[in-house]
Amino acid sequence: QVQLVQSGGGLVQPGGSLRLACTVSGNIASIIGLAWRRQAPGKDRKTVAGITSGDVTVYDDSVKGRFTISRDNDKNTIYLQMNDLKVEDTAVYYCTAVGVVEVGGHSYNELWGQGTLVTVSA
Repeated sequence: QVQLVQSGGGLVQPGGSLRLACTVSGNIASIIGLAWRRQAPGKDRKTVAGITSGDVTVYDDSVKGRFTISRDNDKNTIYLQMNDLKVEDTAVYYCTAVGVVEVGGHSYNELWGQGTLVTVSA
């Protein structure tokens, strides 16, 4: 069974940095895309960064220039490096995977990690 396991997060002061990690466990044949999404208190979830199997990256305007998404294919892990954090970045962050195919052929349309709380506060 494929699972997404997140790590990182926590409390940081404005202007600080954090790195989130998400490891895709299981016998993976392919993944179309991976992304980081967040849900701030009282707001809808939104995608903040994504990366395709071809390493094309996209970012929400609110994080461009501050956040960087990357992947380590050998470790089946993606990262979200978050710099110059702002109070408005406070949210629960989720990693997601779309178009996941296991060795053997079983596929998943979309999978989610367990979520990680990032709090930016003085």
